[in-house]
Amino acid sequence: MTVIFSKKCEYGLQAMLYLAAENHGEVVSAEAIAKKLNIPKEFVSKILQSLTESGMVYSKKGKSGGFALAKDPNKIYLIDIVAAIDGLSIFNNCVLGFPECSPEHPCPVHDKWGELRTKAYEMLTSQNLADLKEKALLKINAL
Repeated sequence: MTVIFSKKCEYGLQAMLYLAAENHGEVVSAEAIAKKLNIPKEFVSKILQSLTESGMVYSKKGKSGGFALAKDPNKIYLIDIVAAIDGLSIFNNCVLGFPECSPEHPCPVHDKWGELRTKAYEMLTSQNLADLKEKALLKINAL
C-alpha cells in the first residue's frame, strides 16, 4: 500500500534505480525494464518519457531505442524523481487534506506527520541513485 507516493512515482523510482544499477550508460528498452520490474510496459514508457522531459533520462527512438540516464547517477537525487512525477505538495500540504492546516491551526496528526514528513524529505534529498546502486541491484536481481 502506498502511503506517500503515487504508484506512478513508485514505478518511476524503481525504473530509475534499475537504469542506475543495470544500465552503465546503455539504452535499455521499456520492454526490458517492464519485464524485469514486473510493471506494465506502457506505464514504464510514459513514466520514463515524463522523466525525459525533466532532463534526467535520455530516450532513443526506433527499433533499438530505449532509455538511459541523461545525468550521472551521483547527480540524480530521489527527491528529483519524486518532484518530477508527483510534485512536492506532500511535503507542504496537510496529509489529511484540511485547508488552513498549520502549526497555529493543526489537524489531528499535524505534529506526528510533520516529523515523518521532515525525515522523509531529508532522506530523499540526501540519497542519490549512485548511493543506492548496489542495494538496488540486489533487490532487482532477486525479482
